[in-house]
Amino acid sequence: KTCNRILRNMEASLTARDRVGIQDFVLLDAYTSESAFLDNLRKRFHENLIYTYIGTLLVSVNPYKDLDIYSKKQMDTYMGVNFFELPPHIYALADNVFRTMQSEFNNHFILISGESGSGKTEASKKILQFYAVSCPSTKLLNNVRDRLLLSNPVLEAFGNAKTLRNDNSSRFGKYMDIQFDHQGGAVGGHILSYLLEKSRVVHQNHGERNFHIFYQLVEGGEEDLLRWLGLERNCKHYSYLVQGDCAKVSSINDKSDWKTVRKALSVIEFSESDIEHLFGIIASVLHMGNIKFDTDSRGYAALSNNQEMHWVSKLLGIPNQVLQHGLTHRKIEAKTEEVFSPFSVDHAVFARDALAKAIYGRTFNWLVSKINESLANKDSSRKTVIGLLDIYGFEVFSVNSFEQFCINYCNEKLQQLFIQLTLKSEQEEYEVEGIEWEPVPYFNNKIICDLVEEKFRGIISLLDEECLRPGEATDLTFLEKMEEKMGGHPHFVTHKLADQKTRKTLERGDFRLLHYAGEVTYCVVGFLDKNNDLLYRYGKEVMRQSKNAIIRHCFPYSEPDTKKRPETVVTQFKNSLLGLAEILMSKEPWYVRCIKPNEAKQPAHFDDVLVRHQMKYLGLMEHLRVRRAGFAYRRKYDIFLQRWYKPLCPDTWPNWKGTAAEGVQRLVKHLGYKSDEYKMGRTKIFIRHPRTLFATEDSLQVCKHQLATRIQAKYKGYRMKEDYLKQREAATKIENCWRGLLARKERERRAWAVKVIKKFIKGFMTRHQPACVDNSEYLAYVRQNYLTRLKDNLPKTVLEKDRWLTPPPIMLEVSQILKKIYIRHMVRQYVRGITPQRKAQLLLKVQTSSMFKGKKENYPFSVCRPFVDTRISPGDINIKILQIIQREHIKYSVPVVKYDRNGFRPRVRQLIFTQEAAYLTEEAKIKQRIDYSSLKGVSVSNLSDNFLILHVLCDDIKKKGDLVLQCEYLFEALTKLSVIANKQNSISVVQGSVRFDIQPGREGFVDFKSGQESMVYRAKNGHLMVVSLTVKLHPEHYITGCSPNVLCFVGIYKNKVKMKIPPMLDSDALQESQIVN
Repeated sequence: KTCNRILRNMEASLTARDRVGIQDFVLLDAYTSESAFLDNLRKRFHENLIYTYIGTLLVSVNPYKDLDIYSKKQMDTYMGVNFFELPPHIYALADNVFRTMQSEFNNHFILISGESGSGKTEASKKILQFYAVSCPSTKLLNNVRDRLLLSNPVLEAFGNAKTLRNDNSSRFGKYMDIQFDHQGGAVGGHILSYLLEKSRVVHQNHGERNFHIFYQLVEGGEEDLLRWLGLERNCKHYSYLVQGDCAKVSSINDKSDWKTVRKALSVIEFSESDIEHLFGIIASVLHMGNIKFDTDSRGYAALSNNQEMHWVSKLLGIPNQVLQHGLTHRKIEAKTEEVFSPFSVDHAVFARDALAKAIYGRTFNWLVSKINESLANKDSSRKTVIGLLDIYGFEVFSVNSFEQFCINYCNEKLQQLFIQLTLKSEQEEYEVEGIEWEPVPYFNNKIICDLVEEKFRGIISLLDEECLRPGEATDLTFLEKMEEKMGGHPHFVTHKLADQKTRKTLERGDFRLLHYAGEVTYCVVGFLDKNNDLLYRYGKEVMRQSKNAIIRHCFPYSEPDTKKRPETVVTQFKNSLLGLAEILMSKEPWYVRCIKPNEAKQPAHFDDVLVRHQMKYLGLMEHLRVRRAGFAYRRKYDIFLQRWYKPLCPDTWPNWKGTAAEGVQRLVKHLGYKSDEYKMGRTKIFIRHPRTLFATEDSLQVCKHQLATRIQAKYKGYRMKEDYLKQREAATKIENCWRGLLARKERERRAWAVKVIKKFIKGFMTRHQPACVDNSEYLAYVRQNYLTRLKDNLPKTVLEKDRWLTPPPIMLEVSQILKKIYIRHMVRQYVRGITPQRKAQLLLKVQTSSMFKGKKENYPFSVCRPFVDTRISPGDINIKILQIIQREHIKYSVPVVKYDRNGFRPRVRQLIFTQEAAYLTEEAKIKQRIDYSSLKGVSVSNLSDNFLILHVLCDDIKKKGDLVLQCEYLFEALTKLSVIANKQNSISVVQGSVRFDIQPGREGFVDFKSGQESMVYRAKNGHLMVVSLTVKLHPEHYITGCSPNVLCFVGIYKNKVKMKIPPMLDSDALQESQIVN
C-alpha cells in the first residue's frame, strides 16, 4: 500500500503541469504560439490560479469572485521569500520589489495596466495593503500607512464612476509614489493624476453614472447636511445624475461608501471647514445642472429657475446678480473698452456646462494636492520610492471619441516604454553575467507614436492648429486636414482614403488608426470642442469673487489672465505623458497586466476571443518573445544547488564542500546537459530550453520520493522498536487493572439491559391497549422513531406524494394530517417561484406542442431551447426599414434563407413580424409584404428540416407568389406567427411534397425526404429537393441539455398547464415539475 501511494503521488506531481498549466510562461515550449499561451492561461483560470508570471511580469485574470488568497496568513507566507519559490501571486511581486529596493537602495515602479473591469484598481489596493502589513510599524508610520490606504476611497469617490464595462471604473490615470526610509518604513507618498474625464460631470451615456461622490452625497448624506446644501434625497431630481438612467446599481452601496469617505477625509486631516466647502462645491454643481434658460424678447438667454441660482450663489459665496450675469454674458475686450455680449440659450448652456466641468476638475486637482500635503514627508534625508501606476487600459468601443484617442495614445507611449525597458533590463543582465547578447526582433511602435505626436505633422499638432486658427474650424475641416497631411501613412485611413472594401466599414466622419494592439475607428465629432474645453475669462472672474476657500484657491487672482489661449487638453495630456515617461525611465520597472475573462462579469467563464484580444494589446506575446530570445530560465548558483537539485548528483548530496558554481558544474555534467543547452554566468546558470528544466524537475520528483522512502524506513524502525519496549512494559501493568474494571462494568451493564428489555417487551405486548404505565414509554418511542424516519424520507416533490412513509397504527391520523400540510407547503413553494415570464414561456411552448408534437420529427429537440423575444436586435435592422414599419410595431424578427421561386437560389433575408403584416427584407429594401389577411396558410414537412412555405393569396399577376424559406428557429418563428397573426389553424404539417404558387397559373413543388446527409438542391424534375437527416428519438432527447425548468408539454386542460415529466428526471428536477395555475 505504501509503495502504491508513493507511486500515485509521484505520478500526480509529474502530471500537475498538464492539469493546472505552467506558472511561468517563459517555460512554455511553444512560446511563439498564441494558442498555447491562451490554453495555459485558461487551465490556470479554471483551477482558480489567477496569477501567472512572464519572468518578473505578473499576469492577473479577474476571477469575478472572492478567493481566499489575500489573508494576513498569505501575506506572511510571501514575506521575504524568493520570488520563484512559491506560486505566482501579487504579494510575491510586491515583496520582491520591496526587497530589491532595500538591497539596491534605488527607486522602482509597478505599472498596472489592463482593460476597464480587469481588476487594476483592486491590484493596486492589494499592493498597498501588503506594504501596510509588511513594513515596520510605529505610531508615526501607522499614521502615514492609514493615510495612504484611505486616500484610495477618497480618490475613487471623486474620480471613479460606473461605466458599461465596470461598476467602479477609474476615469483618471493615477501615479502614486510611496516613500520608504532606510529601514523600510513607509514615511510618505505623492500622487499624480492624469486626464480626469470632466465631460462625465455634464453628460453620461445610457447605462453609465456620474462620479460616485454625487450619489454618495445624495443617498448617504445626513439630513442636516442635505438641508444646508439644499439637496433632496432623490437622484432623479438632478439633471446631471439622470442622463445614464441608472442612478441605482445593485453592486454599489452609496450609503456605506459615504461613511467610508467621511472617515477617510478625517484621517487624511481635512478640516471641518475644508469638508464643508468641498461638499458645498459638489452640491453647487448639482444645482448648476438644474439651471434652465429661456429666450427673452430679444432672443437672448434668460434664467428661468431662480431657486437653483439661489443655492449656487449661496454655496459658492458669489452674489446672485454677479453669478446670473456671468452665466448669461460674455466679456469682450476691445483695446481700452470692455463690452458685455449676451449669450443665446445654446451659448448659455455651453457656458454653464463649461463652468461646471471647470469647477469639478479644479476641485479634483485641489483634492489631490490636499492629499499630497497630508502624505508629504517632512524628513529631508534621502528616501527610496516605489511608484504605483494605475493607468487606463487600451479602449475600443462601438463608438470611439476624443477620450479613447487620448487613452490609446497613452497606451502606445507606455508600450514603447515597456519594450525599451524590458530589452534594457534583459541586455544588462546578460552583460553582468558575461553572456553574449543576441539582438531581439520586435515591432517598434515609434511609427504610430510619431503619427500622433510628431511636431507640425502629427494628429495632435493638426488638432491644436484647427482649435487655434481663426475662422470656421469644424471637426470635418480637422478630418480634411489630416487626410491632406497623412494621406499615405500606412497606419492611418479614412473613408475618403480607403479602398472600396474598407470604405464600407467607415463613416464619412471617421478615421482609423492601426495601433500596436489593432485597428481602432474614431468618430471625429466632438474632437475640437473636447480639446478646447474653454472656460470664458469672464466666468473665471466671477469665480474669483467666491467666498468659498476652495474655489478661491482653484481660481486664484495670480492665474495669468492674458488674451493668449490656454493649452489644449491633448497638449496638456501629451506634456503630462512626457513627464510621466521621464519619471518612469528613472526607476526600475515591474509590471502587472490585468485581464478580464468575459464581458458579463461571470465567474468561471473564459471567453477565448476576448482574452486573445487583450493578450495582443497588452503586449504579452511581445514581452514573452523578448524574455525567451536567449535563455528561458536563469537562477543563482546557490539557489539552484542548495534549494533544488543537489540530490540528483551523488557528488553534491548531501553536502557540497566547494563553491556553488563548481557544484552546479558537477551537477549539470552528471545530468548530461549538452553544451548548447546551458551557459554558466558569473553568478547564475542560464538554461536555454524549458524541456531541459522540466526533465530535471521530473527527475527531482522521482528522487524526492526515493529519499523520502529511505528516511521513512530508518525512522520508522527506530521509533517502532522504542515504542514496542515501552508498550510491553505498560501493557503488563494496565492489563490486570483493566480486566477487573471491565468485569465489574459488564455485570452492571447486563443488569441494566435485562431491566430495559423486560420493560420494552411488556410495552410491545400491551401496545394496542390504552396508554398506561406499562406501554407509555414504548408508544413514545414508536412516535419518535416514526417522526425521525419521516423527517429523513420526506417526498422531494408533489409527484412523490405516494411515497409517504407508512405510519404505525398509533400515528395514522397524525400522519394523514402531516401529509396534507406538507403537500400544501410544497405546492405553495413551487407556485410562488413561478414568474410571469416563465409562465408566458410555458404557454408559448404549449402552443408549439399543440401544433407540432408527434407531427414533425425534430420537434423534441426544440423543447429545451427557450424562446426569445426576437432574434434580430433593432440595431441590426436597417434604419430605413425601421422608419417604414415603425408605426406597425415590430413584434418579432428572425434571420432566414429565402429560395427563389425560379431556380431556387438561396438568399439571406430578414423576416419581420409586425402587428399587421410580415415583411421579408434585404438590408434597406422590403422584398415582400404579406398582410396577415392574405396569408392562406403555412406548410412544413414532417421531417427534421427547417423549411416553411408561406402560402399567399395571389389573385393578381403583378403580386409575388408564395415564399419558400429556411429558418434555424423554425418552431419559435411559427409559434410567434401563430400568436401574432392568430393563424394557429393555418399551419399544416405535410408529408412528401408541397405545392406552392409562383404566380397565378404557375406552380412549383418542394419535395422532402430523409437521407444520410442533409442537402438542398434542384432536382432533375425542376422541383426543390430537401434532404434531411433521419432522427431517431430517445426519451432523453426531451431533456438533454435542458435545465429541470424545461419540460415536455401535453396541453391545456381547465385553465391548467399540464406538463409531461420524463421518467429519468432526478429528484431535484422533479421538484420543479409541478402543475402551474
